[in-house]
Amino acid sequence: MATGPEQWRVFEDARPRLFALAYRLLGSASDAEDAVQDTALRFHAADREALRTPQAWLTRVLTNVCLNRLTSARSRRERYVGPWLPEPVDTTRADLGPLENAAQRESVSMAVLVLLERLTPPERAVFVLREAFGYSHREIAELLRLSETNCQQLYHRARGHVTAGRARFAASAEHGQQLARRFLAAARGGDIDALRELLAADVVVWADGGGMASAARRPVRGAERVARYLSWMSREQPGLRVVVTELNGQPGLVAVVEEHVLLAVVLEPGPDRITGIKIVANPDKLAFLSTQLL
Repeated sequence: MATGPEQWRVFEDARPRLFALAYRLLGSASDAEDAVQDTALRFHAADREALRTPQAWLTRVLTNVCLNRLTSARSRRERYVGPWLPEPVDTTRADLGPLENAAQRESVSMAVLVLLERLTPPERAVFVLREAFGYSHREIAELLRLSETNCQQLYHRARGHVTAGRARFAASAEHGQQLARRFLAAARGGDIDALRELLAADVVVWADGGGMASAARRPVRGAERVARYLSWMSREQPGLRVVVTELNGQPGLVAVVEEHVLLAVVLEPGPDRITGIKIVANPDKLAFLSTQLL
């Protein structure tokens, strides 16, 4: 293997893919950046000339770093104030890698990332490597130092949990953006009737303030209750602007005040109405999104 600066080019070439993998494993952009940095330090300390397949080595180390972080994160999230949601990421950019097919887009959706929280760390690793990155069971077994049979069992168990917990509807980008604009107009205009018409009867809102920002501590369910709950979005605030974009592969809104991201809203579109809404107001979870947009 090459030495000196060329070695680090190997790492820098791998960095975007490592970040995309770490985000899917951790559901946190800030934690993903830390995991990539930990991997860089281990790469620096390794005998790099002895690495036959540096890309596989980096993937294995990064995955193990994330698995260790998942174990400690689980206990922290049990003490989390209110619902926990992943950190939103603007997917009009390429930070999470290619999102060219339904499986890749679904792997970064808020709904799937929340469902992945139910899995054990090994189940989550196998599922993400297989679904989002297309690794074979044999390759995953080599990366995780498990048997191929064990990987297949972990994958089928994980896929069963995720599939059972989500509704499948692949909205086109155009359909999603139209819903987002109509939602924004109704919400900002305080038009409760128009807002109610955009919502599925069993729509659910999840809000993540983390105890650091005002947010509902429990999910709000039903079109009538959700429409009235969202009436706060019509309040005027000096300097407020709302950007319609794509967050985690789905239509989203980002509220910005004085070049500061105030909150992010992710909409889950159904065939003709919005079936779910995820609101992230915890300022710690908006830092990465701020670097993307501002």
